[in-house]
Amino acid sequence: MGAIVYKTLIRLAITIIALIFFNENYPDRYNWIITWTIIFFIVVYPTIVQYREFVKKNSDVLDTICSSCEHFDKSAFLCMKHDKHITPEKIPCEGIHWEQKR
Repeated sequence: MGAIVYKTLIRLAITIIALIFFNENYPDRYNWIITWTIIFFIVVYPTIVQYREFVKKNSDVLDTICSSCEHFDKSAFLCMKHDKHITPEKIPCEGIHWEQKR
């Protein structure tokens, strides 16, 4: 999940620098439309696609015992108690610290 945020911030920074250069050199009354369109297609849309792939790749974790644990964070597929990502093959606490959700 952190890689998605990191890549988004890098794309956003590069895009903003490029758009500042573009807007200074090519003044136009429709620059705001061009700016928001470029930000959507270069920053927002790839982030949405990456997040969907992340959720699809980790959907198998929802079938493990961790998904019913109090320490499970569904948004990041993370065990909050051990601060480790969960995979279907590896449960961070091996079921020892499992607690039913309240």
